[in-house]
Amino acid sequence: MKLKLAMIGGGQGAFIGAIHRIAARIDDEYELVAGAFSSDAEKAKASGLLLGLKPERVYTSYKELIEKEKQLPEGERVQVISIVTPNHVHFEPTKLALENGFHVILDKPMTFSLDEAKELEKVVKSSGKLFCLTHTYTGYPMVKEARQIVKSGKLGAIRKVYVEYPQGWLSTFLEGEDNKQASWRTDPGKSGIAGAMGDIGTHAFNLSEYVTGLQVTKVNADINIVVEGRKLDDDGAVLLKYNNGASGVLTASQIAAGDENNIKIRVYGEKGSIEWQQDIANTLLVKWLDKPAEVWRTGGGYTSSYVTSNMRAPAGHPEGYLEAFANLYKNFAQSVKAQIEGKTATPEALDFPGIDDGVRGMAFVENVIASGKSEKKWTDFVI
Repeated sequence: MKLKLAMIGGGQGAFIGAIHRIAARIDDEYELVAGAFSSDAEKAKASGLLLGLKPERVYTSYKELIEKEKQLPEGERVQVISIVTPNHVHFEPTKLALENGFHVILDKPMTFSLDEAKELEKVVKSSGKLFCLTHTYTGYPMVKEARQIVKSGKLGAIRKVYVEYPQGWLSTFLEGEDNKQASWRTDPGKSGIAGAMGDIGTHAFNLSEYVTGLQVTKVNADINIVVEGRKLDDDGAVLLKYNNGASGVLTASQIAAGDENNIKIRVYGEKGSIEWQQDIANTLLVKWLDKPAEVWRTGGGYTSSYVTSNMRAPAGHPEGYLEAFANLYKNFAQSVKAQIEGKTATPEALDFPGIDDGVRGMAFVENVIASGKSEKKWTDFVI
């Protein structure tokens, strides 16, 4: 059974919408049957027709989509709505979709503000519907294995975490050149109070908490606007304190000239450490205090079920960003189908980011920006 999928946003010229559609198709778990792809009616219609949708299932607003789809017979209406709009158009369509009985996949960061995130948390929990937030990097098999290694206690108590996300694409004033992606990400009215920290810092933060199983309790942030004329941060570093006493360092920069998208994490415990980076995503480096380092590979036969259930090709066949994204869609689909069938989804299927990750991500944004403006050395991580 394929789940019937609709998309809000992601029309012509949108980067992330196409990524979501590819991810949804990889495992044949979904059929895209409807969409409201743009706030521009003509662009919305043109986008839907290019995707081969029936004209009557191509809508010109998310309100029209939700209202008309819920009136269709159960066997025809969509079951999952994927929302891939800019940040300021996350809360309302997500809330409306959940309240009207649809499961939701939402691009990150979850909302425009922490207040919206906390309100959405109430809606998710009262709706009875499932919710997935697309923190892509948690979908990589070897990131999942890193989490399992930490969880097993093999590294001992975690002491130190380093996580970095360097990009160089905003090293110039790109938003002044009619670049759509740069324009909304650097606009406080569409992105929110943060630039780099909201766009990629939230990914780094989520990765650190996902792999370690720990939660940040205090932050000490240095937030910068480097490119002249820019309205939101394009660079920053944050010292972190975790709830077990461990410390961490998080850096997120979009003015790291020459760097592309190589998010990286290192986690140090009493007995050893793990290291993963997106440039070599099939590899997990495991290092020990008292014996030689080990190179763990996807498909090696010695990894956990969380690896094998999230890979599609034999060892030596690289799987990357699109497949990691697809793992979120696949796991979410399996969980939705289990709910429809009155069954309990497997732990592996339920391993996708959800509402709690979204709330903590928005708390990260607001706490870090506040810390960057404060003269205090450390500020509590408040939700």
